[in-house]
Amino acid sequence: MTGPGTTGIVEVEEPVAGDGDVLVRIRACGICGSDHMYTTYGGIPPRQGATPLGHEPAGEIVAVGRGVEGAQVGDHVVINPMACSDGIIGSGGAQGAFSPFVVLYDAKPGVHFRVIPDHIPFEVAALNEPMAVARHAVNRSGAAAGERAVVFGAGPIGLGALLSLKAKGVEHVVVVDIQPARLEKALLVGADAVVNSLEEDVSARLIELQGEAPTVLGQRGARPATDVFIDAAGAPQVVQTVLAIAKQGARLVIPAVHKKPVEVDFGAILTSELSIIMSMGYPTEIFEVTDDIIANWEKYQLIISDRFDVEDVLEALELAATPGAADKVMVTLG
Repeated sequence: MTGPGTTGIVEVEEPVAGDGDVLVRIRACGICGSDHMYTTYGGIPPRQGATPLGHEPAGEIVAVGRGVEGAQVGDHVVINPMACSDGIIGSGGAQGAFSPFVVLYDAKPGVHFRVIPDHIPFEVAALNEPMAVARHAVNRSGAAAGERAVVFGAGPIGLGALLSLKAKGVEHVVVVDIQPARLEKALLVGADAVVNSLEEDVSARLIELQGEAPTVLGQRGARPATDVFIDAAGAPQVVQTVLAIAKQGARLVIPAVHKKPVEVDFGAILTSELSIIMSMGYPTEIFEVTDDIIANWEKYQLIISDRFDVEDVLEALELAATPGAADKVMVTLG
């Protein structure tokens, strides 16, 4: 980020690993919606000259300090961008992962990086960071085996939430969106059913799919027996829909970024005892999700919609910032 609303390519010196450090050649990095927010609205502190972008990295270790354990040259790794001592990678820190190299200072396995099998494509491994965001939302929901869940939004975080819900043994997961192509992808990734909210009555369809909840004093109309709702869309209509249909004791988790205030009538939802839970980042989930990516990488691979070589990173950023033009855009290096 070279200025307000502008991005550019800036030449920097190649970093060097010290005795306690690991140097990683970045092989793939995803583009996040927050990258567009940074360049358009700010939100991260500006650095002198330019602010490096790219915080969804995977790569290969090319140098290991003599004091580092658990790492060898040639290891394929996913990285925790929040653990770096020189600031969050690609989110205000001194380094960004749309760069050939990133150095992890005082590197420790399980804290700064996690070694992954060589057969996992780098572009799939680079999904680790956004999938950790989705896993945190699922963890916040308390979703458990035998429950029923609905995910609003079939973008990368929504599909990641779907996969995490399934990994936790949730019995039935429905994905709701307005784009047929996204709904088709959700079925391929593992949704039990999908609903197009532009064409179908969401409440009636969920009752068909997940059953009807018992009637509760003070609530009007039939309600689906859904236990968990996850808002990965960030549209006000999603929240209003859930407030209107949630059964008693349901949970609504919101990892999506809402850019405008959403009105909530607390009087109307009092009898539902609905829990509204916000979800931000991945306090503990960055490597918790890695095993599931390794085990099911073919499904995770479906989340990637577009691929660009690093020489075309500015074009990739523009595509990712265009509403409805792409889902997960991945930049590959080398």
